[in-house]
Amino acid sequence: MAVKIRLARRGRRKNPYYHIIIADARSPRDGKFIENIGSYNPMTVPATIEIDRDKAFEWLTKGAQPTNTVRAILKFKGVYYRKHLMRGVAKGSLTEEKAMEMYNEWIEAKEAKIAARVEETRKKKEEFWKMVSGEIKAAKPKADVAAAEAFRETSEEEAAPATEEAAPATEEAAPVAKETAPKAEAPVAEAPTPEPTPAAEEAATAPVAEEPAKEEAKPEVESTTESVEEKKEETPVVAAAAAAPVAEAVTAKPDDLTKIEGIGPAISKLLGAAGIITFSDLASKNVDDVKGILADAGARFTMHDPTTWGKQADMAAKGEWDALKKWQDELDGGKEVSASSEEE
Repeated sequence: MAVKIRLARRGRRKNPYYHIIIADARSPRDGKFIENIGSYNPMTVPATIEIDRDKAFEWLTKGAQPTNTVRAILKFKGVYYRKHLMRGVAKGSLTEEKAMEMYNEWIEAKEAKIAARVEETRKKKEEFWKMVSGEIKAAKPKADVAAAEAFRETSEEEAAPATEEAAPATEEAAPVAKETAPKAEAPVAEAPTPEPTPAAEEAATAPVAEEPAKEEAKPEVESTTESVEEKKEETPVVAAAAAAPVAEAVTAKPDDLTKIEGIGPAISKLLGAAGIITFSDLASKNVDDVKGILADAGARFTMHDPTTWGKQADMAAKGEWDALKKWQDELDGGKEVSASSEEE
C-alpha cells in the first residue's frame, strides 16, 4: 500500500485551512486517512503551521511520500534537517547526542524568527487600524539630514559674498557725497573777489569747470537710493504672491467622498489618509493608484472596484449632481452593470 503525507482541505469558502494527514494514495482528498499529524493555515501572515515533528519523521523513515506542499512544510519545520542529521549518524560522522543538539539549536533559532515575524505583523496591523480610525496620522517620510545641511552651507556661502559686495558699494557712495560738499562750498568762498585780476578770473573759472562733476555725482547717489526703494516696494508683492497658494491650500475644505457610489466611511478615511480629500483629487487619480491604496489596506478593501469613482468624482466636482444621480441609479455598488448580468 502506497502511503502519502498530504493536505486535507477544511474551512469554508474563500477561507480554507488544511489538516496534514497520513493517508492511502488511493483514498480521496477529504476521505479516510490513517493519522492526522498537524494543521496548516495559509490565510495568516505568516502562515500558521502546527505539526508533530516526531510523527512526521517516523512516517518519512517508513517510506511515506509527501506531496510538494507538504515537503516544503516539512523542510520549513526542520523534519528534513533531522533526517539529514540521522543519515550522518548512520554513517558514523556524528553521534546521536550531537545530532540532536544541533537539531534543537536549529529549531530554537527558527522559532525565534517566526515569533519576531508574528510580532512585527501585529504591530503593523495595529498602526494601520489606528491610522484608519484617525487616532494617529500617517508617518511622513524623513528628510535627508545630510542633504539639508549641505544645502544650508551652500546658501550661507552664497549669501556671504553678497553682503561683502554690498558693503563696498555703500563705502564708495559715501566718498562721492563727501567730495560733492567741498566742491559746492568752493565757489562761495572765492566769489567775493574785488579786483578782476587774472588770478581771480582763473579762480572764478575753476569752480565753473567742476560744476558738471558735481551735478553728475548727484544722480548716482539718487539712483542708488531709488533702486533700494524699488526693491523694498517689490519684496511685499513677492511675499504676497508666494503666500497666496499657501492661503488657498489652507482654506481648501474636504468634500464628502461618501457621495460617490461605492465609497463608505471606512474607505473615505482610507483615501483621506492617502491625501485624497476632495472630488478633484479623486478625479485626478489613476484607477491603478486607487486600487493600490485599497490593496495596501488589506483583503477586506480589495473586493471594491474603483473603476467608476474617478468619473463620478469629476461630475461631482463640476456640480453635475442630476446627471450623477441618474447614473448612480444604473450602477450596482459603484460597478457598471453589464448587459449579460441584466438579462440574468
